[in-house]
Amino acid sequence: MKITDYLDRINYNGALAPSLEVLRALQKAHIIHIPFENLDIHYNNQINLDIDKIYHKVISQKRGGFCYELNGLFHTLLNKIGFNAHIISGRVYNHKKQTFGKEFDHLIILVSLNQKKYLVDVGFGEFVFYPLELTLDKIQTDPRGDFIIEKAHPPYYKVSKVTQKKKTVQYIFTLQKRELHDFSEMCIYHQTDTNSNFTQKKLITRPHESGRVTLSGNMLKITEKDTVIQTMTFLPETFGKYLKDWFGIDEAALIRE
Repeated sequence: MKITDYLDRINYNGALAPSLEVLRALQKAHIIHIPFENLDIHYNNQINLDIDKIYHKVISQKRGGFCYELNGLFHTLLNKIGFNAHIISGRVYNHKKQTFGKEFDHLIILVSLNQKKYLVDVGFGEFVFYPLELTLDKIQTDPRGDFIIEKAHPPYYKVSKVTQKKKTVQYIFTLQKRELHDFSEMCIYHQTDTNSNFTQKKLITRPHESGRVTLSGNMLKITEKDTVIQTMTFLPETFGKYLKDWFGIDEAALIRE
């Protein structure tokens, strides 16, 4: 991993000495410049939990990825810079089924800094721009909304988005240290199982300062300050055009013989 190339990819040229200010800046830069996407699953390209391969895909090929890739890679960068970071496991809440995913459903980063712990996540689609301090029952305001961390059933914590005093659970997590290979089985599940949200349709999405651009299936959606300002349906065979126009990714590079 070349740190300079990684930082160029996220357009970051600030300080690197471990601090909360640097952590916040790195996380936001990562989220804005690297999309959340599941395209390899739909082009039959197997995703392996190998940091060198993930680095080549995300940094060298200027792609995106899902949580195992994005948070796995960002965790490696943070440690190389000098942060005290480790991987933890989360279970995402399915609002339709009203249940949580299995253990290792979601990969998250926990950073210890100045005797405090921070939840760091660059691989969850629409979520925070900045780290969440692991302080219970305190509403934390982020450019993407208000969030709160609370105790769930032991040994879990839960993080929720707060909108007009209504809490919407995002996921639960424990503080137990994990290794990247611990997520291998669930990584395969999310690529192959018909019950996984990732196998349902193509998805690529990236926020900007005040909104988001998303390609989902055969639909383009643009939001601004939580308001949908444009939606457009297109023919499935023209997906590559919109992928190139909005995300700069050449569909031909995804099709491997």
